[in-house]
Amino acid sequence: MYLQEINRHKLLTAEEERELGWKIINEQCPDARQRMIQSNLRLVVSIAKNYNNRGLPLTDLIEEGNIGLLRAVEGFDPAQGARFSTYGSWWIKQAIKRALINANQPIHIPAYMVELISKWRLHSRLLESDLGHPPSIEQLAEAMDLPVKKVQIIKRAVKAFNAPNQAPRDSEGDLMGLGELIADTKMATPENQTLHTEELGILRKLMETIDEREAEILRYRFGLDGAEPLTLKEIAAKVGISRERVRQIIEESLSRLNERLNDAKPSKYFRRTGEAFEDLDTADDSRRLPSYQYDVGRQNAG
Repeated sequence: MYLQEINRHKLLTAEEERELGWKIINEQCPDARQRMIQSNLRLVVSIAKNYNNRGLPLTDLIEEGNIGLLRAVEGFDPAQGARFSTYGSWWIKQAIKRALINANQPIHIPAYMVELISKWRLHSRLLESDLGHPPSIEQLAEAMDLPVKKVQIIKRAVKAFNAPNQAPRDSEGDLMGLGELIADTKMATPENQTLHTEELGILRKLMETIDEREAEILRYRFGLDGAEPLTLKEIAAKVGISRERVRQIIEESLSRLNERLNDAKPSKYFRRTGEAFEDLDTADDSRRLPSYQYDVGRQNAG
């Protein structure tokens, strides 16, 4: 019945996708959003079938894929020139992979970590084949084009992913209680807090290397000066440019910052003070910038 229902909705042409995409971005049009979703439900079913018999029934895979489709519709930008199926497939696959992993693992693996684990395994196999022995963290970091500390976090996620599905025990072999298993969501883990502080410090310095207007718009958008974050419309009124141009500047700036942040030596972009670089450990605005805006694989800030 579900397949019969979704087959009633016609597939979209490239022009129709662009028209609906602009309405969603500029007008927040609910009808355009609904039509974009309904016309791509068959894409979800097609992708979900490729992951059947892996631990979840097809109906559950379709439900998870539909969640990915909703996110894809919100982030689709016709200006990039790609068809929606190309862009949306990535989000749909991520949602399905995350569901499969979490269905069979006692430890929750974040969605963004799924692709990083796959990337780790691929480069680890290739390097071990070339070197004749397991690669070091530094070698993996260079091959994956990621900072060493981020690769260390991925390594911990790989260990958690490969952990046997059994009741966890403490260092003395005793079964751990529920209170010891539930994470305290109010407190960041030491490794995440260290990485977050370090990246924010680097990000503050990199903000000084981009155009002043771009930096100003980013401060408005994410409330980096201690004020409440502004909407694209409010920023456009302050700066005196169109809302669409604000969105483009934010997207381009974040892309540039992300590329520099993930560089093996981001300090080469810093502005020098005398003969030495300024101290990076004085960052105090970490409360305002969402980590997903500069994390690996971050999507469409606008």
